[in-house]
Amino acid sequence: MNSDFPYSGGSVHWHLGPVIDALRTSRETTHNIRHQRRVRELPSREVLRQVVDGVSAALFPTHYGRPDLNDESIDFFVGDTLTVALDRLVEQVRRALRFTPQGEELGEPELAERARAITRDFAASLPDIRGLLVSDVQAALAGDPAATSVAEIMLCYPGTIAILYHRLAHRLYRLGVPFLARLIADIGHSLTGIDIHPAASIGASFFIDHGTGVVIGETAVIGERVRLYQAVTLGAKRFPVDPNGALVKGTPRHPIVEDDVVIYAGATILGRITVGAGSTIGGNVWLTQSVPPGSNVSQAQMRNTE
Repeated sequence: MNSDFPYSGGSVHWHLGPVIDALRTSRETTHNIRHQRRVRELPSREVLRQVVDGVSAALFPTHYGRPDLNDESIDFFVGDTLTVALDRLVEQVRRALRFTPQGEELGEPELAERARAITRDFAASLPDIRGLLVSDVQAALAGDPAATSVAEIMLCYPGTIAILYHRLAHRLYRLGVPFLARLIADIGHSLTGIDIHPAASIGASFFIDHGTGVVIGETAVIGERVRLYQAVTLGAKRFPVDPNGALVKGTPRHPIVEDDVVIYAGATILGRITVGAGSTIGGNVWLTQSVPPGSNVSQAQMRNTE
């Protein structure tokens, strides 16, 4: 063993030489789990957290950036913060593209240019994303009698943070970097206890009250002005398989929730069913069949119909 190895003393004490050699063999040959058995570069969760923090500060400078900004300094702050965030993002996009079918075929110059194009498109979408997020905050202010101000909602409500992460992740998903979007979604999940797949489509004025334990699956479609409470699941009822028994991925298997629906705490809604516009789904309901617009579904009603 090389005496310059930083842990050589410990390696001698613990007889780690054979262990390190065996781990290398496992890593490089026997149990190689790298993408295509070769990709070593991975996106960084820490850098992505910095990117989301920077983009959030650019979207809402005094809430997520610096509270002492004024009319003279705010645009400079937004420009500088966004430049740093996008410079970090483009490298993460480049790394994530290696995990897409298209990226596997690109050379380094083409990969770098594709990453820059995606990052430019992402930046161009930020005003629209901000508009959606403002509608979400306004829905929370209108829908929660305990909410006293926009600032309270943006700084204290986990649902607001979860939706912010989702709006950013969803845009990156649509731009063709699903791995990166999934990482951002998981960071948001870790922060809030709210698990939203980045592919899920969510309309404006979305409000998650309390939030802990909410799960929204990959192919879920949620309309406008929808409100969810804690521990709601919009999940799959079953997982189709191909003739070889392997899971068929990407098929629509999660609910469609139309406009102006309220779903109370603990409700579980499974399968590609439709919850009609203006419906109310009561707490702890287990729903696996579509309901028409204007329905009012309670746990007692479900027991009577089964």
